[in-house]
Amino acid sequence: MKEFPRPVGQPMQKSEDKPGLHPFLTRPSSQLSTRKIIRTTFVVVLSGIAMFGAVIFFGLFRSRTALPRSSSPASTSRLPVVSLTPTAAPTTPATSRLSLVPTKDYGNKYKAGLLPVGDGKYVTSAAAKGSIFACSQYAQSFGTDKGGAGSRGPWFVNNNTQYDVTKKSHIDGSISWQGTMTNTISGATRTINTNDLPKTHSTGVFPVASTDPAYAYDKNPNKISAQTLTYALAAAPDYTSPQCMGGEVGVMLTGVALFNAFDAGGRDAGAWEVQDGCGGHPQNKGEYHYHTLSSCLKDVGVGTVIGFALDGFPITGPKVAEGNFLITDDLDECHGITSSVMLDGKSVSSYHYVMTEDFPYSVSCFHAAAASPPGQSTHSGAQIQTLRVGPPQNGGQQPQASNAPNGQSPVGGTPGLQ
Repeated sequence: MKEFPRPVGQPMQKSEDKPGLHPFLTRPSSQLSTRKIIRTTFVVVLSGIAMFGAVIFFGLFRSRTALPRSSSPASTSRLPVVSLTPTAAPTTPATSRLSLVPTKDYGNKYKAGLLPVGDGKYVTSAAAKGSIFACSQYAQSFGTDKGGAGSRGPWFVNNNTQYDVTKKSHIDGSISWQGTMTNTISGATRTINTNDLPKTHSTGVFPVASTDPAYAYDKNPNKISAQTLTYALAAAPDYTSPQCMGGEVGVMLTGVALFNAFDAGGRDAGAWEVQDGCGGHPQNKGEYHYHTLSSCLKDVGVGTVIGFALDGFPITGPKVAEGNFLITDDLDECHGITSSVMLDGKSVSSYHYVMTEDFPYSVSCFHAAAASPPGQSTHSGAQIQTLRVGPPQNGGQQPQASNAPNGQSPVGGTPGLQ
């Protein structure tokens, strides 16, 4: 037999050995007994099973110990524990905003001038359309203050559930004032400074003269005095859920303060109190103010900003088109709506409050955090219409009055809005 040279250092391979095969299987059968082959095979099989089981057991053990336990002191040095149960992220419930439909015919329900009386229409737990959302401390003042009209006028009709604005008295006289007002924005703040005297219209004569027919119903003894009022409002208010309010609403661009729909006793001020022909009158500190939509505003379009609420949102008129006016039923619980308005010289889509002919006339709750009224350190909702911190300026002197016809008609003519 021919032999091939072997590599140096490698022992000579026996001719009966077959490289690459298990040694036991390469030996001739004559050298191994059947029993030994069976025993060896059995041992190999058992060893394989044992190794397979060990692998499985080790894998399971590692899977149980891989996640750190929060109760183990050593777990604080490990990676953060990841919850195996997914949880939803907290969300803020979305508040749907009512939007104006410019093409809709909202009608002119109060064209005849017959308006509902809103005496005692307030809530303290949650905002409600058509009611004042009064802060508790403010609501507690109702009935304790004897300010306002002394008796019910003949313009109340239908068992005193309505009043006819076309028959309501107005304070006599026509007095002109030197009103001043500035409206500026710096950063996130809109600052309005005013002396509270109307820039664009005259007022009636106050105190109410005993010879004035209105004296029989409202003997308002207060005189109009210049004020120093500064409103620091949010230039871009954040729309929130309804917030309760006190007696003050905001300021109009005529330079005059705007109070809510109630007199000091919680009655409908528009129905009870007798205002001058432009819808204003003074409280006991001489602050001239409105409760209702002034009949002396020339543009009361729904896209025209005529004032600002204490929360910074604009206030507009109710007119959508000729013979088409918004009323309380068309607005949300705070007497507002979202539409395109001309704000600071730009047409923008914004939430805004609307002044209407019917109760509650203007803002009935705030849809953003309200600023403090001038003269108050906080907005607690406790302010009452007849109170104002700080003395009036100019000694409370009233200019010389001139006689004028009694009152003026409601906005747009008589009767009602046209």
